[in-house]
Amino acid sequence: MGEFDYIIVGGGSAGCVLANRLSADPGNRVLLLEAGGKDDYIWIRVPVGYLYCIGNPRTDWCMSTQAEAGLNGRALKYPRGRVLGGCSSINGMIYMRGQAADYDGWRQAGNPGWGWDDVLPYFKLAEDHFEGSSGFHGSGGEIRVEKQRLRWEILEAFRQACSEYGIAAVDDFNRGDNEGTSFFQVTQRKGWRWSAADAFLRPVRSRANLKIETGALVDKVIVEDGRAVGIAYGVGGEQRTARARGEVLLAAGAIGSPAILERSGIGDAAHLSSLGIVPLVNRPEVGGNLQDHLQLRCAWKVSGVATLNQRAANLFGKALIGLEYVLRRTGPMAMAPSQLGVFTRSDARYATANLEYHVQPLSLEAFGGALDPFPAFTASVCNLRPESRGTTRIASAGPAQAPDIRPNYLSAEEDRRVAAQAIRVTRSIVAQPALARYDPQEVRPGAAYQSEEDLQRAAGDIGTTIFHPVGTAAMGSVVDAELRVIGLDRLRVIDASVMPTITSGNTNAPTMMIAEKGAAMILASARA
Repeated sequence: MGEFDYIIVGGGSAGCVLANRLSADPGNRVLLLEAGGKDDYIWIRVPVGYLYCIGNPRTDWCMSTQAEAGLNGRALKYPRGRVLGGCSSINGMIYMRGQAADYDGWRQAGNPGWGWDDVLPYFKLAEDHFEGSSGFHGSGGEIRVEKQRLRWEILEAFRQACSEYGIAAVDDFNRGDNEGTSFFQVTQRKGWRWSAADAFLRPVRSRANLKIETGALVDKVIVEDGRAVGIAYGVGGEQRTARARGEVLLAAGAIGSPAILERSGIGDAAHLSSLGIVPLVNRPEVGGNLQDHLQLRCAWKVSGVATLNQRAANLFGKALIGLEYVLRRTGPMAMAPSQLGVFTRSDARYATANLEYHVQPLSLEAFGGALDPFPAFTASVCNLRPESRGTTRIASAGPAQAPDIRPNYLSAEEDRRVAAQAIRVTRSIVAQPALARYDPQEVRPGAAYQSEEDLQRAAGDIGTTIFHPVGTAAMGSVVDAELRVIGLDRLRVIDASVMPTITSGNTNAPTMMIAEKGAAMILASARA
């Protein structure tokens, strides 16, 4: 494929940002390799299309975890974007930065330049916020952030119940302290999904110095004399190589990037040797430190109020939903998977909110399944800062086999305690007067679960990933604060895997911020 200044592996949320910023200088020749396909599938664009993208091999790698002891022996489906735009093409579209304390914690842990005051300018730089420019938001950037285009009475009532419980209403989760209730802001434009590919890649893909290759399954980084000099990959069974004059940048995500590092000989030497891979850098931390948000999908049957369960229960209702979207770009087809957000504390010991709710005017047994045949709402709650740590390790020397993913959910005693308390807090909110008129009846986990032991077991039964894996090539152990892989030259990891600890909220916006800041570091290094 010839020689490039920068080779970017992964055309997801981070890779699209990098491709845009690094190719802005016509003197830089940039290659972007994406293992998935083009983002020309209609259900990527329609917000409700996540239902048809997650679990679809056209757009999802369709990975799974191993059986999890903390989930009472269950294995979970583990969606990862397999398309330009990566997870931003199939995710819930929620724009959420987390808390200022998250980033200050990164800086205090020995990663200079990653505090809240350091990263806020990079969030703003790429943002086009519906309210315009302010001290916390940007305008004119690539990522469009809008209000959701819908209203549900049951969600308004839940928000009022939160107020009665003591959780204040706020108008913005993205100012550094997200405690309170509000409707999530979303990465949409006029009722359409606005992915990282829409924002950063499509406007610049005609640049003569940017080459984008899809269907490019990366095997490994080519290393010579302690320096990354290229990439070995395959397209349609043909093996290819590309050389890098400057740097190789891994942006394949929290599962993909550590797998490429391992296949390149960077990881736990004993594990690599057992697979026939010659270790180059013994770095056992690669693929470790896996963190994810486990959501507990608590659901209540209600009466006397509309929910999606009834509206989508028959062909006539579905037709009305479709017509509303066609005519106005509003309604259920414009919905993000979750609409109302709540951030609060499981108890007073926490300095900031440690629980996040995704509240939905619907209920179902499992994601992707049929809606329940009765009106209901779901209040999914997750522990924002889990102590449990897992691993993702390659299972073979080749790139075709999925890695061995073990999140170890609820393995930490504190996580089990918080899970039980989270269910209690949810019940207390639902018991407030604002919801009483709808006669809420607990469906999941069920009112029979009362003791600490019962609730912890219930958490294992109903808990599922909210698709936020991070931390598997963390700053301070695998990469330094400049995102350079420790022990090798000219190789960086720039995606969610570099987070030393998970952010207190949804992870797509922080991933794009990491890439924005990473691109600035790369360009500054080239000028030095």
